[in-house]
Amino acid sequence: MARLSRIAPWAGLLPFLAYLAIFLLVPTVTVIVGAFQGNGGFTLDNIKGLFEPATLAVMWRSVLLSGTSAVVGAVFGAFLAYLIVTQPATSAFRRVVTAVSGVLAQFGGVPLAFAFIATIGASGSITLAVRNVLGIDLFGSGWLYGLPGLILVYSYFQIPLMVIVFLPALDGLRPQWREAAVNLGASTRQYWTQVAGPMLLPAFLGATLLLFANAFAAYATAAVLVSQGAPILPLFIRAALTSEVVLGRQNFAFALAFEMVIVVAVVMTAYTLLVRRTSRWLR
Repeated sequence: MARLSRIAPWAGLLPFLAYLAIFLLVPTVTVIVGAFQGNGGFTLDNIKGLFEPATLAVMWRSVLLSGTSAVVGAVFGAFLAYLIVTQPATSAFRRVVTAVSGVLAQFGGVPLAFAFIATIGASGSITLAVRNVLGIDLFGSGWLYGLPGLILVYSYFQIPLMVIVFLPALDGLRPQWREAAVNLGASTRQYWTQVAGPMLLPAFLGATLLLFANAFAAYATAAVLVSQGAPILPLFIRAALTSEVVLGRQNFAFALAFEMVIVVAVVMTAYTLLVRRTSRWLR
């Protein structure tokens, strides 16, 4: 009976461990092994292909898209989170904005892309209204279907995600710290630059890294907006899998996916370290 009592808690984890093994461990191992396979044996040709000019250009665009949307989302999301914190915990504004942020942070993929196309696309409602009233063509040369459009669309779900992630850090600032700073003669600017700012910086940077990883791995929204070409890494992987590019190197898609795994792993490791540092004063 004593042995069963020790095993029982672990038995409850078996379904979760099986889920991780099937949907996380097995795909990751498959990608890593496939990245070094070709023509029935071990090869480094797929890894060498990651350093070709075309692949590096795609990688740069992915980093630019993820980094820009992460910074935009972090700045505006942090400001919105600060406005929420200044309101009482029971205020309707705080409850509504927090709830809406939770919904919009998960609003992505095909529905989000369709919403932007129907709104500011070539025949979007706002595009037609502005064109008829002001004579201005918002759609221009089709910027919505390129990198600028992806940055705008990604920022739509990055900002509310930042609100959700950064809000606990702002809530962790104790009123006593500000009272102590004021009693010592500190101004509002000095409080934020010398007390609150340094405390919030690790949480802010960690949240920004989380937004970067979120945008770097996003696929469905970009797949709808960019119907041709492969301007970012997830779409380049799709092109490699469907043999639209690099014919004869089927495993090159595994190498591209392996590259994504490495980037996301590095980013999330840095995020974990920053969050761990922030948790020291949130306790």
